[in-house]
Amino acid sequence: MESKQPQSHNFFKRSSLFFLSILIPILIMGISYYWMGIYIGSERTVMASDAFHQLSNFYASYNNALHGDQSIFYTWYGSLGLNFWALSAYYVNGLFTFLVYFFDNSRMPDAMYIITLLKFGAMGGSFYIFANRTFKLPSILVLLLSSSYALIGFSVAYSPMMMWLDGMVYLPLVILGIHRLMDKRKPMLLFVSYLLLFVSNFYMAFMIGVFSFLYYWARFSTDAKQYKKSILPYFVTSFLAGGASMVVILPTILDLRNNGEALTEIKQLLTPDVGPWDLIVKSMVGVYDTAKFGSAPFLYIGIFPLIFFLFYFLSNAIPKRQKFAYGSLILFILASVYIQPLNLFWHGFHAPNMLLFRFSFLYSFLALVLAGYGLEKLEKKEVDKIVNIVIGLLSIFLLAYFFSNKKKYDYLTSEQLLWTVLFLATYLVIIVLLFKKFPQKKGILFGLCVLLVIFEIGLNTQAMMKGIQADWTYPSREAYTKNYDTIQTLVDQTKGENNSFSRVANLDRMTINESFNVGYSGVSMFSSIRNRHSSMYMNSLGFRSEGTNLVIEYDNNTLIMDSLLGIRYNLAKKDPMKFGYKQVAKKKDYQLYENRLSLPLSILTDKGIYKEEAVKNQTELLDYLSKEKRSFVSFTEPKQVNTENVQIEQEGDFVYYSDVTPGKEKILQYTVSVPANTQAYLSLFAEDTAMMSDVKAEVTVNGITRTHEMKKVGQYYNLGHYDQPTVIPVKVVYRGNSLLRILRPDVLLLDTEAFEQSVQAIQKKGIDWQVKGRKASTEVELSNAQVLLTTIPFDKGWRATIDGKPLKVESFKEAFIALNLPKGKHTLQLIFLPEGFTIGAVLFVSCILLFIFYIYFTDKHHRKIVRKNEEE
Repeated sequence: MESKQPQSHNFFKRSSLFFLSILIPILIMGISYYWMGIYIGSERTVMASDAFHQLSNFYASYNNALHGDQSIFYTWYGSLGLNFWALSAYYVNGLFTFLVYFFDNSRMPDAMYIITLLKFGAMGGSFYIFANRTFKLPSILVLLLSSSYALIGFSVAYSPMMMWLDGMVYLPLVILGIHRLMDKRKPMLLFVSYLLLFVSNFYMAFMIGVFSFLYYWARFSTDAKQYKKSILPYFVTSFLAGGASMVVILPTILDLRNNGEALTEIKQLLTPDVGPWDLIVKSMVGVYDTAKFGSAPFLYIGIFPLIFFLFYFLSNAIPKRQKFAYGSLILFILASVYIQPLNLFWHGFHAPNMLLFRFSFLYSFLALVLAGYGLEKLEKKEVDKIVNIVIGLLSIFLLAYFFSNKKKYDYLTSEQLLWTVLFLATYLVIIVLLFKKFPQKKGILFGLCVLLVIFEIGLNTQAMMKGIQADWTYPSREAYTKNYDTIQTLVDQTKGENNSFSRVANLDRMTINESFNVGYSGVSMFSSIRNRHSSMYMNSLGFRSEGTNLVIEYDNNTLIMDSLLGIRYNLAKKDPMKFGYKQVAKKKDYQLYENRLSLPLSILTDKGIYKEEAVKNQTELLDYLSKEKRSFVSFTEPKQVNTENVQIEQEGDFVYYSDVTPGKEKILQYTVSVPANTQAYLSLFAEDTAMMSDVKAEVTVNGITRTHEMKKVGQYYNLGHYDQPTVIPVKVVYRGNSLLRILRPDVLLLDTEAFEQSVQAIQKKGIDWQVKGRKASTEVELSNAQVLLTTIPFDKGWRATIDGKPLKVESFKEAFIALNLPKGKHTLQLIFLPEGFTIGAVLFVSCILLFIFYIYFTDKHHRKIVRKNEEE
């Protein structure tokens, strides 16, 4: 189709277009972000959804590791302690993550902005490489397809989940690797692409791995005779790449096996909340419903590629065998939207927590591939089919707009329909002019088409970003940075004042995962990679961590757990009102309070602690460790003195609060009689947290107000400690649901004198540890054999030594590490290496070497055959 040019000219042209394939997505995303008020140093940031609470902190933690401030294998800063190697396998490992090294953690919003743009550029570049080597098309049309792929609806709508984008970078290279292996017996690209994919993000790797396997067999079926010799090379390459990736995958699988949630039970055949028009509506320009529950899959690939995707199945130039093979794969993916078992299969049989249909990008990719094949076959005689396709699409889109359920599809607007129809008509005119009127002007018409596609995908990108803003909001930089330096300074002070390990809690934190970022060991965490056993036991000790333990919260527990877990410091904007805490520093809005009753990282006890019935709650644990059973907890009833806008009904031990005037806050006022030397807590326990999903409780006492989301935090709302008998007024304001159901409120009274005596008895049995990186060490001197109970979460990756010799690591309640120690003076050391890492590292090296040998011998065999044929 194109006139011959000098080789140097063609190389320059290809290089320029490849550069543009990277630059165009970056520019479109950058301009779209700019229109949203997002750029380097802007007040608004890219950190929508989990990017704010999770990724920004995990990236900051990775930055700390790069600078030597923590181990790459283990972090003490994730809910008491966590396998960081496994966490990185989902959240952090990626093509451009290393760039955080060049940013201070306070500038993480800018680092994430740049990394996001680069990933979109890489997606465009990788698809360009694939398409340029796959399709016999003018390079300008290859650029059109690559730009469409980089900015499909899925990638932009789910762009806050930056860790998923790496999979979309490698997907075109994986498929190109399959082509090269099948057509040329060259497996190198497939091996490298698979390996990089698997170590970048195991979650997306699973989906792409399954898809690529199905794609291989679909392509194989198009010419089994030609491709039968590729079966062995494909499996050898795939298994060796998978084996090499075990350095990351194996430790992660073992961690998930030990700590992952149970598989989702299949209860129905059809996926709930999907509609008959979902696939049609979400293929139109600028259509965003939600990324939360009840959403339809994001299937937008662009109107121009959509036309030629459909043309692929109508063209007479494409064999029916190919249409059936690839069409079956497309139908399988689309059927997975509606058939629940298939839907769950793509998600590893774990129902996604919002951000649904995470496999839908596979449809978009395959549709664009088939669109490329369709473009190859377009000739003048088949233009009428394009006309019919456009008319058909126009009719279907109009039917969807006018006849779909307006309640379900209320997000579909006339403006979106108008843009979709306008682009359909424009592309049709260009195609007709190209083939029937001005074929000699194809360069101009191709260029015009590309400009229109860029404008269209830019329009769609902007619409997706507006949807994200409405759905999640792009948070302000101030929300991330306002108190960052203050908190970091005070946390650094806690480290400077202590040689031994201690823990910190921030009552007015920036985010739930703040501890990863600024470097303190706390309790709170929100992560898909977590130590479930420790979180489950912590839940039984009063910290809220329910269901699959994705979240654990420090807020609203008692002084008992502060002591047992070694919470030595509290950061707070207001007086925490806690017995034993003393203000030791202040910076701007924050004060630092030190807890003189905190316990060290481990306590000496006896083997009775292992008995299942030994300790069922926090008071029993304190009693057992102190060996001085005291009655330091009692209960009383608050006296209700006033209510506003609340109707109260009782049912057994439960009480119902409902609105008198809907929409207004419910207010209850109490007085509480507190004895001398007592810490008091108002107990507000919601058994059914689903009913409390939007409820906030604001508790005011002594002029200090704290507000908490009731479904997220523990039940004990602090009322302060009192040296003298006191009657205190307490005001509780409920906002959110019109109907609440909670356990009838009472007040827990903690005798601080008895409590202090118990803690002091335990402090005498405490053993401090020196902690650095993935190691912890200490010395003990025992007059008799004892058990050393730690509050380090138990993980099979821990190894212990005593005086340099191996020591078995025991588990307490499957939650914490315990060590059985003989009498005498000993040096103890704990060293963490993720379970399976050593085997994975051996597989990494051996599989790469095996692949090199495989390449060498297959090439040698191939050359031998070629020489033999030449001689004959």
